[in-house]
Amino acid sequence: MKEIFLLKLGEIVLKGANKRQFESKLRQNIRRRMKAYGNFDVYLIQSTVYVEPMDDACDIDGAWEACSSIFGVVSLCRCRPCEKNMDAIFNAVEEYLGDDLDCAKSFKVESKRSDKRFPMTSIAISQEIGGRLAEAHPQVAVDVHNPDYTVYVEIRDLAAYVHGPAQPGAGGLPTGVGGRAMCLLSGGIDSPVAAYMIAKRGVEIECVHFFSYPYTSQLAKDKVLELARLVTRYSGRMTVDIVSFTEIQEAIRDNCPEEFFTLIMRRFMMEIAQTIAKKHGCGALITGENLGQVASQTMEAMTVTGAVVDIPVFMPLVGMDKEEIVTIARKIGTLETSILPYEDCCTVFTPKHPKTKPTLGQVINAERNLDREALIQKALESVEKVTVKYHDEPGI
Repeated sequence: MKEIFLLKLGEIVLKGANKRQFESKLRQNIRRRMKAYGNFDVYLIQSTVYVEPMDDACDIDGAWEACSSIFGVVSLCRCRPCEKNMDAIFNAVEEYLGDDLDCAKSFKVESKRSDKRFPMTSIAISQEIGGRLAEAHPQVAVDVHNPDYTVYVEIRDLAAYVHGPAQPGAGGLPTGVGGRAMCLLSGGIDSPVAAYMIAKRGVEIECVHFFSYPYTSQLAKDKVLELARLVTRYSGRMTVDIVSFTEIQEAIRDNCPEEFFTLIMRRFMMEIAQTIAKKHGCGALITGENLGQVASQTMEAMTVTGAVVDIPVFMPLVGMDKEEIVTIARKIGTLETSILPYEDCCTVFTPKHPKTKPTLGQVINAERNLDREALIQKALESVEKVTVKYHDEPGI
């Protein structure tokens, strides 16, 4: 029988009366993701999703990689199904895992019997298969406490399944169960990580990027689109709204006190992002702000910049230190792109001595010479929409 994947559910199993809704969305997401890799059957039994290739044309390795980044899956394994009898199980282990066993110093067998009609207990299955394997591989020691390799046997409703150690899944909740949110995406390390962390909670992500040509280059814009593409490995296809921000930044430079430049700039960003977010059905904004990291991310500064919006602002990195953020960026594959030396608009006209403890009244007074409404309207008319997806996966 052919190789299939078993995808184990995480916190979905705790959802009580809403569990079926979460399971349905996860199954739908997996089916969409598998379309790029061939004809797969995706079905769910007892809190496990089965991903089964239906013909030899399926790209098994590509599908496996895609499954590892689907939110809602806590762990996954490649396995060999077989008939539910001890001879078939032993033969499947030998054919499918024999080479791995030969490379190990020690092993044990762990069994799980979810089909209670099977006549042997889990312990008895492990003892029987373990004994046969010990005879077949005399050079590999049996160690039930700290084995070098573990053989897993699962007796389920449809068949028995044998596999080696599972690998961690993406975790979180299925994309689409948590609404939509708009992420302010810069070219730095933080905002792609923030987008990933909120997407992990089942939220569909859209991004807005502020582009200040000629102060920032096409390479900087391409860098941001690449960061968005990398995030879509987990979040699925997204739209990036690119806003021309040059005129607003020049107006701030020409009409406002220097110490307030960054604060006023961020207030414009938040208001523009909220306008686009509401138009596109997003219920919250996401930022990569981190308390105390830079002058515009003090408690007072974040209060001032957040005062221009009336929808929730999610800051998943607010209490993290930089090393924790970098670790996640490295894990999801965005770090190397984030550190490319192309400046974004946040570094344009940076004040030498920024205000770190502003009051709302001070900032409103500092921007009194700006026609905020006209500047925002003109920026909204410039929005360029770019659809981004990982590889060329259809319908993601």
